[in-house]
Amino acid sequence: MKNLKLKLTFLSLCAFATAAHAQQVKGNSVLYTSSQGNMRIEMCSESMFRVTKVPAQQMPDNEKWMVVNYNFPQVDFSVDGKQIKTSKLQVSIQEAPWRIQVADASGKVLYEELTSGCKDSIYNEVKMNPDEHFFGFGERMDRIDQRGQRVHLNVELGRGSKPAVGGKDILRANYCPVPLMLSNKGYAVFFHTAVPNDWDMGWTNNDKYSFSAPGGDNDYYFIYGEQLETLIHSYQQLTGVAPLMPRAAYGLHIGSYSGGTWHHESKANDTYVVNLIDRLRQEKIPFDMMWLDSTWRLFAKLGNGGCTFEFQDQFKDPKGMIDHAYKNHVAMFGLHIRSLVDNGKRNNLLTTAQKKGLTIQDGGTNAIINFFDDKAVDWWWKNAAKKVTDLGAKFFKTDVGSALNYNNPNIEQKAAHNLFPIAYAKAPYENFAKLNGQRGFDHTREGYAGIQRYPFIWAGDWGSEWQWFEPIIRGGINIGLSGVGYWSHCMGGFEQYSAYDTDLYLRWVQMGMFSPVSILFGMDHPRYHAPWTYGEEAQKIFIQYDSLRYALLPYIYTSAWDMYKTSRPLMTPLFYDHLQDVNTYQISDQYMFGRDMMVCPVTVKNALSRPVYFPGGDWLDFWTGERISGRQYKSFLTPIEIMPIFLRRGAIIPRQEAMQYVDERPNTNISLLIYPSEHSVYEMYEDDGKSLDYQKGVYAVTKMESRLAQNEWILNITTPKGDYKPVSHYYSVSVYLDKKPKLVTVAGKFVDGWKYDEKLRLLTFDAGEGDMEVVVKM
Repeated sequence: MKNLKLKLTFLSLCAFATAAHAQQVKGNSVLYTSSQGNMRIEMCSESMFRVTKVPAQQMPDNEKWMVVNYNFPQVDFSVDGKQIKTSKLQVSIQEAPWRIQVADASGKVLYEELTSGCKDSIYNEVKMNPDEHFFGFGERMDRIDQRGQRVHLNVELGRGSKPAVGGKDILRANYCPVPLMLSNKGYAVFFHTAVPNDWDMGWTNNDKYSFSAPGGDNDYYFIYGEQLETLIHSYQQLTGVAPLMPRAAYGLHIGSYSGGTWHHESKANDTYVVNLIDRLRQEKIPFDMMWLDSTWRLFAKLGNGGCTFEFQDQFKDPKGMIDHAYKNHVAMFGLHIRSLVDNGKRNNLLTTAQKKGLTIQDGGTNAIINFFDDKAVDWWWKNAAKKVTDLGAKFFKTDVGSALNYNNPNIEQKAAHNLFPIAYAKAPYENFAKLNGQRGFDHTREGYAGIQRYPFIWAGDWGSEWQWFEPIIRGGINIGLSGVGYWSHCMGGFEQYSAYDTDLYLRWVQMGMFSPVSILFGMDHPRYHAPWTYGEEAQKIFIQYDSLRYALLPYIYTSAWDMYKTSRPLMTPLFYDHLQDVNTYQISDQYMFGRDMMVCPVTVKNALSRPVYFPGGDWLDFWTGERISGRQYKSFLTPIEIMPIFLRRGAIIPRQEAMQYVDERPNTNISLLIYPSEHSVYEMYEDDGKSLDYQKGVYAVTKMESRLAQNEWILNITTPKGDYKPVSHYYSVSVYLDKKPKLVTVAGKFVDGWKYDEKLRLLTFDAGEGDMEVVVKM
């Protein structure tokens, strides 16, 4: 019936070609024409479609850096003149100029274009609802809700004044802009352009917004979905999902200047690195990943901006240094590089690359490797990267992805500038995956739409000052809403010219251990943010939160798998699950970590307490067991060792024994922390932690199901299901129950050693292993 309807529609529309009705229905595409230009609607699904408006007949070619999926199964839709319908949407077409209006299945208007341009200036002006709010736009530190604001998206350091500490316009810095806008009205717009673009979200007029670019194509995707998760997931169907990282990458990352930061480069040496590794292990500070930042490199013709892939002379035994790291259970050892190559004492990379035509002629040094070109990438990997991979380097920190000049007036050059960070990250990511025989991994600063395929992003160089702490949290929230779930920052800040602030350091560390990726790195010579330099108490608190992260790795890793499946970021704002609660729209110092933990960093110096807002539902204090009803503010004491953390009712949190590094020993003991609701289900995810076999279905899921009635609580745990065979798990249970139990049984047998804390209202007991049903009578 559907094909017959389309054929009849097509025949009837052909008779009205001069009236600018549909001229062609082919597959999922509907083409409209007029003397002013053409518009194509491409259906991707019943709730997502692409709009391309051009002044001439020919449509633009499909690029491959942002969008990686252009081929969708046949969508069930109908065309009736200037209206396209699916089961979810009604798209109405207007011309002179070409514009669209989108309504849901009930006829409620979601999106209505007022005017549009596709020739010299690319723009779409859209009607704005009085209570509409806008989120996304990439890694932005300024605010979460962009209603009433102007947003400029281009990979750069910002256009405003620089702060006293640091060299960037922090609040407007665009290390990773993403032209994706999410509306609380149930839709999203992905502006499919790499040209620097501007969004006027009610700055000029409070009843309309616009997205525009000075050139390129008027090409965008409209995405419908009542939940933010649906919108982000649909966006990732276009631009790619975030793959799992090696499991070790969910542990702590340590960055080092090798004892010689900027202006102290001559002090960098391999002995410092060996001693640092030994000290970290001696102090029992859990960590897994390590990289050496800029000053490992020999600086030559281009100074610190070029990469010679040669160690400084004072690194007497680089391979021995890296081997020492692996002997001391560093999972992956990496090196900081730049996108510009240089000639060194032994390697003539710059001269050779230029002679072979492998650099980009950007009007500057002509030293930037053309990572868009497979031949250039292949040469770079074999002749530059291999110089250090042969010594044991297993990943790169790909810095300065913004090197390609964006001030060039050529539109194609401007677009290449924003796409360059993706090509730059992709090259080592894919090559290291082949070399290491495991999942790809890259640590990069700049990005654009699609960068989530080559995780991860770090937030760049921020000053160690209180005023920049909360903006960092906003950056993590915003970039997650923009489809980039793996994100991090330098705990304690990066650039430091003032006195050391232990309070700031510890508060930032607490939040950093509850970030998607945790890294410790700073340029402060000679301390470099080492925990022991802040005193015994500070180091104890550092280890407390570091160990807590390692204990929570089963929960974190499962949350990463959840992100791979559903696109839910590991770090989300409160309104992610409570979009109808406008109280949550301006909260940028609280966030959900995974689905069940609410994290509330202390962002005020010497704060003895802090207020916390609780969205709907019931919550539980992670530290004290206090129960809190939702839809209220409440204040909590915050001594220096406490960052408020809360569990959502229904939470099932799997924990392991804290370790000094990931997989230090088999994960045989699993401790479940449960705040039961009437019914909740949790599926703990496991795989080999290294290979891509999980993409072939080789993983295991352990289902845990909790049911709470008035006088009974039941927990069912199944043995792991799937093609991957994990070690056997022995379970201990901590469950918050408001009534003291009368008896506890596991698999029908009485448990004698259970304990109930009257103050915490917390029941604890050992449950054993294998399939089981736990029954607690109260």
